[in-house]
Amino acid sequence: MLLQTTATQTKNLWEIVIDGGFLMIPLAILLLISIYIFIERCLVISRAVQPDRNLMKRIRESVQEGDIENAERLCKKNDSPYSRLIMRGISRIGRPTQEVMGAIENTGNIEISRLSKGLAWLSTTAAGAPMIGFLGTVVGMMQSFDSMASKGTAVSITDLGGGISMALITTVAGLVVGILALFAYNYLAARLGKILTNMETTTMEFMDMLNEPAAL
Repeated sequence: MLLQTTATQTKNLWEIVIDGGFLMIPLAILLLISIYIFIERCLVISRAVQPDRNLMKRIRESVQEGDIENAERLCKKNDSPYSRLIMRGISRIGRPTQEVMGAIENTGNIEISRLSKGLAWLSTTAAGAPMIGFLGTVVGMMQSFDSMASKGTAVSITDLGGGISMALITTVAGLVVGILALFAYNYLAARLGKILTNMETTTMEFMDMLNEPAAL
């Protein structure tokens, strides 16, 4: 009989979410948006992680032959953060080295900014979701204390159950959403760090390429 009673009182996931109260709505929105940003950024970043080494070789050949237009066409055809970086440098060929380097660095900053779009949201969710969960804890405990105040000595565990359930469920939900957003942010930040390193390497290769004719 005890086992039957326990099985009857078991709640499914949806019922647990409902017991969490209205604060589960912003937590659910934060979770869905974070999942979308993570998947979308993963797809974008995965296409930009590895530079095309053959591209640099072909560009070097075109520049050394004086065919700047072909070098620009190669960059446009490749259409990657690295090719846009090189293309900006090619457009400054013949100008002082510092000006070329400055143009490339500015383009690199723009590319990193584009790739990191949405990461601020993940960072905010990682910090904000647990706070919303703790807010639910406070609201839930306030509901329990209100029940105690209104019922007086006649208060029962059933009267307190709703507030306690809300407090616990929102706390867990907030922590889960925050932890997932934190791991997603750190993962994407690490991938962006690798791209930044590759951009710096590409920049150095391009600058060395420009200095090759002068060294001959």
